[in-house]
Amino acid sequence: MAVVLFAALMVLATTLAVPLGMLGGFLLGAVNALLIGAMLGLVEDAVGGARRLWFSDIWSSFGRYFWDVISIGFILWVPMMLLEHGLGANPNGPLIAAAVLLLLFILLNAVPEVIYQVRHDSPLDVLRESYLFVVDNWIEWFLPLALVLAPFGLSFFFGLSGRLGRGAGLDFFQVLVLPFTVLTAWLSYAGLPDRVSSVLVLLLTPPVAVLALIFRGHLFAALHGTSRRQRLFQGRFGNER
Repeated sequence: MAVVLFAALMVLATTLAVPLGMLGGFLLGAVNALLIGAMLGLVEDAVGGARRLWFSDIWSSFGRYFWDVISIGFILWVPMMLLEHGLGANPNGPLIAAAVLLLLFILLNAVPEVIYQVRHDSPLDVLRESYLFVVDNWIEWFLPLALVLAPFGLSFFFGLSGRLGRGAGLDFFQVLVLPFTVLTAWLSYAGLPDRVSSVLVLLLTPPVAVLALIFRGHLFAALHGTSRRQRLFQGRFGNER
């Protein structure tokens, strides 16, 4: 329910912001940060499992993590803008940009979870913590995604990383792009008619997006603070007992 409401608000904000030029871009960034922060707050409550969530929690979630999201977005926006301008005349520009986006997609993949699960003093701490987490846990963290995308090959993954790498998981529409794209691919792979597939994708994208965020939250909580070697040792010690 919250994702559908947030999507409607984001579409409305986009419609209002487009005619305003640069000012509209800043307005849209603020709305995006507000909605992403609220969504992370709701996911935090769901992952924590302290209590059942109600519709009123949607309204109380507004404002949570707003400054974290908008600060990280600004930190990433500046170098990406400079990169795009710098590569404009370079014949290898698209290839370099794709490589950079792939790297960002991988190393900053855990940024949303770091924001609401790890204490941090600055946006740079969030980026650093995501990098360290991915380096330590890249197999376990990306294995579920690899299994889901396995039938579609590396080109499909590279295409996704190019679309998702820019926002570090903090762009609202990009949060929906992954489940939308994967559902479309899987339903097409299953041989469903296009009309049926389109309806199912629209219906399933919001709940799948929520389930994916909650799954990521639980997986991050299970992996963070331990290394692969520690988990293997604990598992072996537990079996011996």
